[in-house]
Amino acid sequence: MLIGNVGKDPDVRYYDADQAMAMFTLATTERGYKLQNGTEVPDRTDWHNIVLFRGLAKVAEKYVHKGDKLYIEGQIRTRSYDDQKGIKRYITEVYGENMELLSPKPVQTTNTVAEQPMPAADNGDAPF
Repeated sequence: MLIGNVGKDPDVRYYDADQAMAMFTLATTERGYKLQNGTEVPDRTDWHNIVLFRGLAKVAEKYVHKGDKLYIEGQIRTRSYDDQKGIKRYITEVYGENMELLSPKPVQTTNTVAEQPMPAADNGDAPF
């Protein structure tokens, strides 16, 4: 489970009979604190590579934008490749299975703007 802010708009690609894949980064922050001896421990931010497939990818394409707060559930996957110099590189990604949009979306009512939460997205057709 991760809760964080989207670092960039999703990069969505379509393949095989209208199937979609979305990729974006998510920043999670652990708040800093002060030790009893007065030492300040600063905030720590980690960046995660998120990959979504099929229905979740299409939801991300429509509703997920840079800066939005998201809740993601999924599996951690690591893959490797050889770069142009022949050096083996590793990439760790979170393959999302469930996602909930936590950023409220402004909705126009008669004369005011109300804050409404975005709908939750559940994708039961994960690729694994």
